[in-house]
Amino acid sequence: MKLAAEVWRSSVRLLTTTNSPPQLNGGGNKSGLRRWRSFSGQPKRTVMWTWVCGFMLFTLGVISLFTGHVVSHLEWYSQQLSKRSLLDMSRREPIDVWKSKYSKFFYGCSERGRNFPRKCQKVLQLTKFDYRLANDLDEDMQKLRCRVNYNALRFTKRIQSVGMKVVKRMRKMAKRFIAIHLRFEPDMLAFSGCDFGGGEKERAELAEIRKRWDTLPDLDPLEERKRGKCPLTPHEVGLMLRALGFANNTYIYVASGEIYGGEKTLRPLRDLFPNFYTKEMLANDELKPLLPFSSRLAAIDYIVSDESDVFITNNNGNMAKILAGRRRYMRHKRTIRPNAKKLSALFMDREKMEWHTFAKKVKSCQRGFMGDPDEFKPGRGEFHEYPQSCICQRPFSYDKHSTEEDEKEEIQEEVHNNTRPGYGHLSPPDSERDEVFPD
Repeated sequence: MKLAAEVWRSSVRLLTTTNSPPQLNGGGNKSGLRRWRSFSGQPKRTVMWTWVCGFMLFTLGVISLFTGHVVSHLEWYSQQLSKRSLLDMSRREPIDVWKSKYSKFFYGCSERGRNFPRKCQKVLQLTKFDYRLANDLDEDMQKLRCRVNYNALRFTKRIQSVGMKVVKRMRKMAKRFIAIHLRFEPDMLAFSGCDFGGGEKERAELAEIRKRWDTLPDLDPLEERKRGKCPLTPHEVGLMLRALGFANNTYIYVASGEIYGGEKTLRPLRDLFPNFYTKEMLANDELKPLLPFSSRLAAIDYIVSDESDVFITNNNGNMAKILAGRRRYMRHKRTIRPNAKKLSALFMDREKMEWHTFAKKVKSCQRGFMGDPDEFKPGRGEFHEYPQSCICQRPFSYDKHSTEEDEKEEIQEEVHNNTRPGYGHLSPPDSERDEVFPD
């Protein structure tokens, strides 16, 4: 309307200037008077006024069209702004280290579409090719992958039974626990080409193991650490967890094979978290038939890590990726991935700062690596780690009643998932105060 009013005023001034006689001053009075008389003798022009009216009507039409567009999409705009504001607030609010505040708005959905074939004619098995599958497929095909990965596939009864026994024994000791996939085996360390502070003895041992791969290039350990390519040591993982806010009495389950350096390497982590357990400590007798098979032992760690309240991954391997994707599918269960690139530089300077300063910097480094829903970026990452086609979003609600209903539904669905075939009943969530860390 302001634009229309401005056009109106401009047209009035234009018409007034055009139709008003010139001032008769000075020596040009006669010529000016002749021009005025000749002009006044001609018929009045109405073309200008018609053009102005048409332009005004066109302007009003454009304004009306734009206004109608905004009004018709007002609800959509408000929803998008509310989503952004809530997720932006999550970056500034204190972070609950046990669970994401906005996880209840996301859930796994892998229902087949109308055009997807109902019957499968043939099944093809390709071993060791899961990580070579394309990430960008048709949405129905992606949802099929989710149904296969997260619903159809099952471990054998023996492996599932042993894994759930370990979970139940952890739950008997603590209502909630964290699982740490250390991935600090000798072959992993040798493959990384990094230095872990063991001196010449360590370098010689890892160099000998590294000879297994003929195509590995020579790497600078310091440069690899600066690039974030080196896994954290068990001591560094423990320091990160304590800095994030996990208390000294937190129960941890360490999912790992043979740790390089043995008990000497694990001792600093045990000192930080005395409630330290492994599958060998919790199910030594049940594991004896599985000891000759490393993949079956890894399956036990997978089950316990999947059922944990918080999962900490110390590498970016296939097991860590598939676990991260499954936990996102299961309502974004807290999954923490160390920001190795920033943390490595921080750990090298940790002796130069007080604990409060160090903890604050660790929390700052880990924002965006805590497994929250807003960390997801469409089109990036592998499908196993980010199954975006199989994660749906509920409308954000603000009233207390709807929030309580969401929580009740979430608890019911969690009980249903944990009691489905192949899973045992787990302890209900506790009501203790969650640890949070501010900015």
